[in-house]
Amino acid sequence: MNASIISCQEDFLDLCDHIKKCGTVSFDSEFISDTGYRPQLGLLQFATPERCVAVDPLEVTSLSPWWEIMADDFTTVIVHGGQAEIRFCVQHGGQIPRRLVDIQIAEGLRGRSYPLSYNAIVERLLGTVITNSQTRTDWLRRPLSEEQIAYALEDVSYVPLVWEQQRKWLESKGRLEWATMEFDRMCQSILDEEKTAPWERLPGIHKLPRRELAVAQRLAVWREEEAAERNKPARRVLRDDLLIDLARRRPRSVQQALETRDLNRPEYRRKLDEMVEVIEEAGRIPDDKLPRRIRSRDEASSDDQIISRLLALALGNVCAELEIAQALVGTNKDLTELVKYVRTGESSELPLLLSDWRGEICGDLLKKVLEGRVRFRVAPYGSSTPLIFEDQPE
Repeated sequence: MNASIISCQEDFLDLCDHIKKCGTVSFDSEFISDTGYRPQLGLLQFATPERCVAVDPLEVTSLSPWWEIMADDFTTVIVHGGQAEIRFCVQHGGQIPRRLVDIQIAEGLRGRSYPLSYNAIVERLLGTVITNSQTRTDWLRRPLSEEQIAYALEDVSYVPLVWEQQRKWLESKGRLEWATMEFDRMCQSILDEEKTAPWERLPGIHKLPRRELAVAQRLAVWREEEAAERNKPARRVLRDDLLIDLARRRPRSVQQALETRDLNRPEYRRKLDEMVEVIEEAGRIPDDKLPRRIRSRDEASSDDQIISRLLALALGNVCAELEIAQALVGTNKDLTELVKYVRTGESSELPLLLSDWRGEICGDLLKKVLEGRVRFRVAPYGSSTPLIFEDQPE
């Protein structure tokens, strides 16, 4: 096998020792996400100043030494769009990275486009064009070709040079601390997602009455256990929409369950008796033990949505002035949360757009807009921003 890919535990441990000595490593992974209960790793790629190498997770006995390094307090791990890599660290190592850098987020703090692909960032900063020749590769199939390995290694080989340029620029503009906060926030949000109960991610779950909610919760737990046992994606065990339909109708027999279209498919039908049993168990829960209804965080009144669109104009103007990606600074959901916070005081938690660096760059303006203390007009042609916001005269 090619020397640029490690396939034995001893060589992998040697690589881990090398990474620890370097203190900085670029990391990427190739995986298949649609066949098993969890995404299945097909390849890991690493780049340090001295080495650029791939690791075969199908051959290496244990990857634990790497997950420990990724989550230690000493090693800087540089990724691009590293949500999947963080999730692997949480799932396999039980921790989040402590010193993670994401060049995709960093680029969003340097320009108005976000998220940018790896190829686009490399071309923008280094002038190097990368071709996507292996995007349909089955990374679990062996042997991997020289071309596939070379393609995978390209995904980490330019990362150190990219980050070095980004880091210098961010530091010169006083935005390096912003970037660090965003890297940490992404890691924490993924950890929070991993801890989320399986039913909380179901679409429409907040609309269910308490009894139906209890059924949906029990079915969601059953689905997760079944998916893990059969090593299949949860949606292939039972689709979300079918789960919600069963919770609403609460069939008392397999025959009643079959009245729902699509449940007569073989992959569902052979497990219907178990589903009905779960539904019956949930039906026996005493009324005083039923779960509380779940309030949707995305639920907003029509008025709040209209006001948030007005705030989006102000936010977009600030982002244009600072040359920073609006999609990274705040989403429509973030704007709506700010509106509800200011108008109703429903939450004691400070909204994202009023916190930390976001609060510094746009918090004051957004509050002024909500309080009617500013006016705005179209900026002259050629101005750096499309609008001009001015304080209302006293």
